[in-house]
Amino acid sequence: MLEIIDISKSYESMEALNQISFSVAKGEIISILGPSGCGKSTLLSIVAGLTIPDTGMIRWNGISLTSVPPHLRNFGLMFQDNALFPHRNVYGNVAFGLKQLRLDPAAIDKQVSAILNMVGMKDLANRDVLSLSGGEQQRVALARTIAPKPRLLMLDEPLGSLDRNLREQLLHELRQILTKLEQTVIYVTHDQDEAFAIADRVAIMNAGQLIQIGRPRDIYEHPVSTFVARFLGLTNILEKSIVSVDKSNGVRISEKSLIPVSQPPPKHMKNPRILVRPRGAQLSEHGTLSGILAGISFRGALVDLKIIVSNELQLKFEVPTPSLIPKVGTKIKLELPSDASIWIEDDSL
Repeated sequence: MLEIIDISKSYESMEALNQISFSVAKGEIISILGPSGCGKSTLLSIVAGLTIPDTGMIRWNGISLTSVPPHLRNFGLMFQDNALFPHRNVYGNVAFGLKQLRLDPAAIDKQVSAILNMVGMKDLANRDVLSLSGGEQQRVALARTIAPKPRLLMLDEPLGSLDRNLREQLLHELRQILTKLEQTVIYVTHDQDEAFAIADRVAIMNAGQLIQIGRPRDIYEHPVSTFVARFLGLTNILEKSIVSVDKSNGVRISEKSLIPVSQPPPKHMKNPRILVRPRGAQLSEHGTLSGILAGISFRGALVDLKIIVSNELQLKFEVPTPSLIPKVGTKIKLELPSDASIWIEDDSL
């Protein structure tokens, strides 16, 4: 459906986007994830036709949109600031886009009713939008955006102003609504949990570049670089200089600690590092990783452990809560799964 081909954009001496390319299939939800200032919103603005790229092309079904103005692209765009019309009630806000299409009043009423019912706002059709809660206003803004049936829906940090509990609730509802509509979506966010919950695929950006794109689980299990790993909260990254290859198909990080890892590092990696996944570890007297427990955080069925393996290395793990929780300062051993570690590229150099 949508093809983004070698898009670049600079503002004076600042490079906002550098040769961004990916495609979005019909009915697919893609989330663009990255820190503030990485170029996410600039890319969305270019797709919408509000900003002209320096180079590259946007195509829809193989047809270039270069000469197509924003209002003729039939793309819907919703921002964090939902910008509802304060002088219109809920019904009037949702009906606005349909009236611009000059639809028959009966068709407008039918479409508005269906959309409001879908977002759980049918009984509030006559309410003043300023009297609504934050979550209700977001539902109205979404309903207004999808009512004209845009062929592409673009959401820019749409839930960023809501508290976490409400955001998680709306994310679940939003995913269901968009899937039911078979809506093609680009969803921009800086929040990993939000991106992983809503998207079929996630595109991770940094400093105007597309670093990695793939299914949420694939990205989490196989980040391609130290930036991606750290951005996802995976901080167990070992410098190659502090490990040594062991004949037991692993790397030795101290006299008493061996970590399983695929051998050797891929040849294409210029600066390989080892990422040790925090999940899958078990407390065990027979574990191959030893260290001093430096910190522990109870999370119900799981506990987070911070372990000092050596003077140079501190690692974090997430393990099932044991019947007897060890005390900070004691020596512990962890048994790691065979796929606990992978090689990743250090792109911080």
